[in-house]
Amino acid sequence: MSEENSKRDFIRDIIAEDLASGKHETPVTRFPPEPNGYLHIGHAKAICLSFGIAQENSTAGARCHLRFDDTNPVKEEQEYVDSIQEDIKWLGWDWGENLYFASDYFEYFYDCAVHLIKNGKAFVDEQSSEEIRAAHGSVNKPGKESPYRDRPIEESLDLFVRMRAGEVKDGEAVLRAKVDMASPNMHLRDPIIYRVLHETHHNTGDQWSIYPMYDFAHPLEDAKERITHSLCTLEFEVHRPIYDWVIEHCPVPSKPRQIEFSRLSLNYTIVSKRKLLQLVEGGKVDGWDDPRMPTLSGARRRGFPPEAIRAFCEDVGITKFNGVTEMARLENEVRRVLNTTAPRRMAVLDPLKLVLVNMAEDHFEEVEVQNNPEDGSAGTRKLPLGRELWIERDDFMVEAPKKYFRLAPGRVVRLRGGYIVRYVDHVSDQESGEVSEVHCEFLPDTIGKPPPEGVKCKAAIHWVSAAHAEDAEIRLYDRLFDHESPDAAEGGFLSVLNPDSLRIVEGAKIEPGLGEESKGYLCQFERLGYFCADSRYHDPGTKVVFNRTIGLRDSWAKKRG
Repeated sequence: MSEENSKRDFIRDIIAEDLASGKHETPVTRFPPEPNGYLHIGHAKAICLSFGIAQENSTAGARCHLRFDDTNPVKEEQEYVDSIQEDIKWLGWDWGENLYFASDYFEYFYDCAVHLIKNGKAFVDEQSSEEIRAAHGSVNKPGKESPYRDRPIEESLDLFVRMRAGEVKDGEAVLRAKVDMASPNMHLRDPIIYRVLHETHHNTGDQWSIYPMYDFAHPLEDAKERITHSLCTLEFEVHRPIYDWVIEHCPVPSKPRQIEFSRLSLNYTIVSKRKLLQLVEGGKVDGWDDPRMPTLSGARRRGFPPEAIRAFCEDVGITKFNGVTEMARLENEVRRVLNTTAPRRMAVLDPLKLVLVNMAEDHFEEVEVQNNPEDGSAGTRKLPLGRELWIERDDFMVEAPKKYFRLAPGRVVRLRGGYIVRYVDHVSDQESGEVSEVHCEFLPDTIGKPPPEGVKCKAAIHWVSAAHAEDAEIRLYDRLFDHESPDAAEGGFLSVLNPDSLRIVEGAKIEPGLGEESKGYLCQFERLGYFCADSRYHDPGTKVVFNRTIGLRDSWAKKRG
């Protein structure tokens, strides 16, 4: 199957038909985030779809707009505007010159609202929010028309002008579209299209005292920018009738078409911005970019490659049916990409001293170690090896079971890229009884060669020269929740936070030079997993902090089993 055909879905089919019929010469899509939080993994699907369609149709001059839907000054901040742009660029997409803000269209929205009032399609309602809500009806009961619905047009116009001028207090009046209070679609029951808000806007300051509602502003934004295909997730399907109503009754330069698709939902995850903000403000996580968060900035800080997220979104596909996708699918995509791109390095998280008793104390030599043991294509590096080394504590057992092939009394192992070593003795702490040193002898002439005759070596372990090792802080991240559906947890999502989602390891030992790598550096710590130099706390050569991106295999599969 060609790459083009592998991406076909019902939305791309619609666009192809529109181009073939001549309905549109150039597809124009948009990604319209509200800057009231950081982007999460669910947004990645919408980003890849809208920007991907523009890229696939670039020869036809297609483009994708990045538009900030900033019509609610209460929750929106410049911090979120900046982070959203950074995340989209990191994901691999570029909007070029097509950057827009809904707030740039406030005068246009106002003119459209005045047009509706003049044509008897909108009115100023002075009922309280409680009264409006009570008269809204239910799915089985029609709503009750407002006593202000038929007020004179001139009266509504005058009140609307006063609302704009700041003469009306918050909650004292709203502008409502005059649609149908008996409609089975609740969104058509004379929806509020403007409210009074005396709030400072991040873009327009205190210029406005009234702000449009989403259902009114969004179709006008699309029309203003001549969007051809307005792609939304399925929860907006019930909003489409009001979208079309606004386009039909307002003086618009174009008529976009809204098309809905299923959103991306992952198990073990929440994506509600309100709940994510709770985690941040409650100190449950280390900010929006905490590597445990489902945000794109969190994924970046954790070390997820953007190409893995793009491939995952493509693999999930575009459908009309909501469902929950296994987190393991995303994690496996991350492993697949890192397996071929991440260089191999050695680090010891729980150090145990290994002494090569038949090597002189002042002797050091360099051994050549492959950067990528999978195929050797990444070349090699030289590491110092001396009498004293650090190995992982769980790579030695005093009383080893049959299937334990690492170091133990009577056993031999190979040091990764180095000698085969044979157990001689070990030293234990008198008080704790814990092993403090393991003594071995190295077998000469075994670097890069098979074991001597009669020697059975069934395992290789990683190591770091004790004299050359650098100290590091290792942050072992795991899933933030230990419940597949945190939102459905009986005690609420906060009750199922995974207590083991972060374990900080101090005093880990890493190979020389690794601590000098820059923030964001990705590698595989051999046999341990994939790790990334933390973008916040890592200071090359001063404070070395690595985050575990992901383990080498899915540990949650066993937990579920």
